[in-house]
Amino acid sequence: MNVQPGPLVFDTQVLGRRPGTERTFTRTIEAPADLGHDVYGVPEGSSIDLELRLEAVMDGVLATGTASARAVGECVRCLDRLDDTVVVDLQELYLYDPIGAGDGAEEDGEEDELPALEDDLLDLEPVLRDAVVLALPLNPVCDPECPGLCPECGARLADDPDHTHGDPIDPRWASLGRLTQNLPGDVPGPNKE
Repeated sequence: MNVQPGPLVFDTQVLGRRPGTERTFTRTIEAPADLGHDVYGVPEGSSIDLELRLEAVMDGVLATGTASARAVGECVRCLDRLDDTVVVDLQELYLYDPIGAGDGAEEDGEEDELPALEDDLLDLEPVLRDAVVLALPLNPVCDPECPGLCPECGARLADDPDHTHGDPIDPRWASLGRLTQNLPGDVPGPNKE
């Protein structure tokens, strides 16, 4: 994996691999594509405010900070538009040398769980993506008490809480109702004389 220069790539060379050295960054960046899920997410190209502190530690660089962005979508119950701010905390340790490099750990099936720096470059996009997507609700609602839509006509029930369609007819008996429509008006029924 080669790290390409971009707004979420930070050069850690200024830290000099001296534990305790730190730098603070404040950036406003454009949101990458697919930062969310089908119903709710951060629109591509919208602004993300990022405050980040990079600190050199013994094994690598610790990145901590916050990111805030505007998330948009639809209420899953009533389909009203949602527009809210999502704020996430970021924290990840980027290793100077990947775990298992040269010690045979990869042969034993162990995988790297922590990201590694490449040429002293730190790519924050995977960490940002994971944090934002996990912070977004899978089923966003405009209000926890949102009644949703009428299943028969699609009317928004929050606008008309007394909305009804009369007594529902059991679909198994609906055919009998059509039979009475075909009868002439003066034909006696079973209870008529």
